[in-house]
Amino acid sequence: MSNNRQGLFREIPAVDRLLTTTRLQQASGEYPRSLILKAINLVLDDLRAKIQNGEIEAQNQLGLDLVSNRVTEKLKMISRASLRPVINATGVVVHTNLGRSILAEKVLRRFRSLSGGYSNLEYDLERGVRGSRYTHVEDILKELTGAEAAMVVNNNAAAVLVSLETLARGREVVVSRGQLVEIGGSFRIPDVMRKSGARMVEVGATNKTHLRDYEEVIGPETALLLKVHRSNFELVGFTEDVPLSDLVELGKRNGIPVMEDLGSGCFVDFSHYGLMKEPTVQETLSQGAALVTFSGDKLLGGPQAGIILGQNGLVEAIKKNQLSRALRIDKLTLLALEETLRLYRDERVAVKEIPTLRMICQSHGSLIRKADRLFKLIGRLKTGNFSIELVGGTSKVGGGALPLLELPSRLLSLIPGKLSSQAMEAWLRSYEPPVITRLERERVLLDLRTVQERELKTVARAIKDLAQLD
Repeated sequence: MSNNRQGLFREIPAVDRLLTTTRLQQASGEYPRSLILKAINLVLDDLRAKIQNGEIEAQNQLGLDLVSNRVTEKLKMISRASLRPVINATGVVVHTNLGRSILAEKVLRRFRSLSGGYSNLEYDLERGVRGSRYTHVEDILKELTGAEAAMVVNNNAAAVLVSLETLARGREVVVSRGQLVEIGGSFRIPDVMRKSGARMVEVGATNKTHLRDYEEVIGPETALLLKVHRSNFELVGFTEDVPLSDLVELGKRNGIPVMEDLGSGCFVDFSHYGLMKEPTVQETLSQGAALVTFSGDKLLGGPQAGIILGQNGLVEAIKKNQLSRALRIDKLTLLALEETLRLYRDERVAVKEIPTLRMICQSHGSLIRKADRLFKLIGRLKTGNFSIELVGGTSKVGGGALPLLELPSRLLSLIPGKLSSQAMEAWLRSYEPPVITRLERERVLLDLRTVQERELKTVARAIKDLAQLD
């Protein structure tokens, strides 16, 4: 080791000296001592590594004030909550990585009163005895969909798992090869089938499945006919699928229930708003499906949940399955789901107040006006870091729903100057709060569809701060 490097190591401030600096004395009133010591050790370890690698070559880089400043910055970083709010400027409405659906304001207003005190989660107020947590959403789900019975678990994967485990463990479930989908997190229908203990019987080809394919494999071991909605992709071209109504009729002739996994179930017919048709939960039940499962946090616009609707006998059997207790949802999820469902009693209110529906159905004209407001908030920038222009583009629904639908949108485009598009994207991502954008053709794009009105001033401030970077 060179003499210069040894000298630099000796110049690293000691822990005791750092603790006496004004900055860290002030920090001691805000942070616990254990966290301050952790920040000091992290900074000192980093300094040693940089000396070793030749990144630090002068003693003035190791001054006491300079190092204490680094410690306070490190303190802010490590004390920050891991789960943080971000601004979604990607244009993906149901963004799986960014928390999927935003809850409605009406839902949020109910959180404090319920979460800050006790509730009748499993208590029957009329009879004064223990009740069921499912009652808080069961009646309204039946009211909105026409289902005989309803229950809720913690996500749709769980809903499919517990349904199959209850109704088909040790027996056969028939499913089309063209519906053996994989969704996020490598969740695959064949894998969940195996985990449930059911034996999967594949029929048809990837692109074509006929009713006779189901008829040929039905036997005494057949417990269920399963239909899986391809919500996250589409088969186009030389294709054929069996309509649910035909599958239900086949099931009735053979005394076998039909279950449909809708994935991203919805209560609103998007074709009424000039968008692509997506089968609704109500339509699926009206065609005779004995059991329907779907997510609460995708097109429904509520919290993460797996909703199970269908015939009373089947749902009651699922409720009694011991897995249901392991997969049940908590009081805050029940609260958010119930309040979201209450909005669906008036579809006009739901589309206006549920953010997911509002963003999907937002008109192009309103997006143009929102983009203009952001542009005015930013104002004229004197910077060589980048230039700005408003451009047309498209948004996506996301969350594995309506994969072919492209929603016309309005975007703010940052065109690289002194700063590269990668550097701008990373800097905005590190902003407080982080602004998550997308990169296309060496430009940073901010899609106004998923930027909320209350976030426009923050986005404008971030762009101004970016323009002033040296």
